[in-house]
Amino acid sequence: MSSVLDRTLGILELLSRHGEGLELASIADQLNMPRSAAHRLLVDLVRTGYVRQPRELGSYMLTTKLVSLGLSFLSASGIVDFSQPLLDRLAEISGELVRLSVVDGERLTWVARAQGARQGLRYDPDMGSDARLSCSASGLAWMAALDDEQALALASRQGLGRPEEYGPNAPRTLQEMLARVHAARERGYSTTVDTYTLGLSAMAAPVRLAGQPPIGVITIAGPSARFTEARMDALAPELLAIAEQMAAASGTSPFFQRPSQARQAAAKRRPIYAE
Repeated sequence: MSSVLDRTLGILELLSRHGEGLELASIADQLNMPRSAAHRLLVDLVRTGYVRQPRELGSYMLTTKLVSLGLSFLSASGIVDFSQPLLDRLAEISGELVRLSVVDGERLTWVARAQGARQGLRYDPDMGSDARLSCSASGLAWMAALDDEQALALASRQGLGRPEEYGPNAPRTLQEMLARVHAARERGYSTTVDTYTLGLSAMAAPVRLAGQPPIGVITIAGPSARFTEARMDALAPELLAIAEQMAAASGTSPFFQRPSQARQAAAKRRPIYAE
């Protein structure tokens, strides 16, 4: 990292993975920057309210300001407004955790969820994190809606999720991953068992309008003990139906509108006193 911006973003991303905070020396060492430079940037981040240091000479940790920015963006984007009723319906039908991830460039990020399980084991990932494409049901479903060349390019640039870091069934090679992409493409949805996390099963379908690339992915996830292959097969029609409805409703969100559509929507939202 060389530029001030790169280093600042690096600090924020690093601290986002350490809720307990990190000391100055650890931050500088992990980001390979001089401690004096790290200290100057941390002072600025504390001053602007993105980082706090609970006690003098103690660890630095994020404040909730970044969370507030993210929530404000989601509110303004309209994503949750159109998706939440559909996610709630699928969660009620399945009794499991249902998530929506959106495609943003080469990233697939979980942005909304609904919890159907009312008792027993639950799987509840941190929202706002990016899916590891090679071993998540979300990633496999997205790549299944692309051609093989695009899928391989995405997975290669992000890197494979190793079994020791994810689930024991995570693909170990791009060829193995591509075979799972082909299976998902043939079915119309992906399934994983002990692939992203040990003890977790999931299924996912892309959200896309006919003839267009996916804008997101809907996933149902639950403990493998109860969310079996047979249960996933039984839920497939419901998942695909909700994904189709989600695609149809996505036009109400500025995030998914084309530039011309966004301009028209903005014009309609102009205040009555605008000239």
